Amino acid sequence: MTKFPMTIQGAQALEEELRHLKSVLRPQITQAIAEARELGDLKENAEYHAAREQQGMVEARIRDIEGRLQNAQIIDISNIPHTGKVIFGVTVEIVNVETDETVVYQIVGDDEADIKLGKLSVSSPIARALVGKEEGEVAIVRTPGGVVEYEVVEVRHL
Repeated sequence: MTKFPMTIQGAQALEEELRHLKSVLRPQITQAIAEARELGDLKENAEYHAAREQQGMVEARIRDIEGRLQNAQIIDISNIPHTGKVIFGVTVEIVNVETDETVVYQIVGDDEADIKLGKLSVSSPIARALVGKEEGEVAIVRTPGGVVEYEVVEVRHL
């Protein structure tokens, strides 16, 4: 089975969510189901049906997280020697050659990507163009709006 790259921070966030689901939400839902059962007829018991539906969603999320962690190749960028080259897990500062706009992204796995937090999926067009480039080199990104050139200003192993 193919392993998917994930940063150590991404794995820790999933493990924390999994702990919360198993140790907090699961017991709360079990309690809610027990209390709803005590109310009587289950056919017309909205609390019971809502709790069972929530239980199904939580159990599905638990299975999803466990699967993601099982199939993850966790990469700790702090253990990889700094070469100035853009690789998975690094934080990279780039500047748009045409507009001089500077942005900073961390190259992360698909599950961790959140552009609002500066986390760019390794499979995104920008990341694919940046990976393998070194500080000072220019990456050419083909976008629906045309070609954009980004210069790699700095690569950080955070």
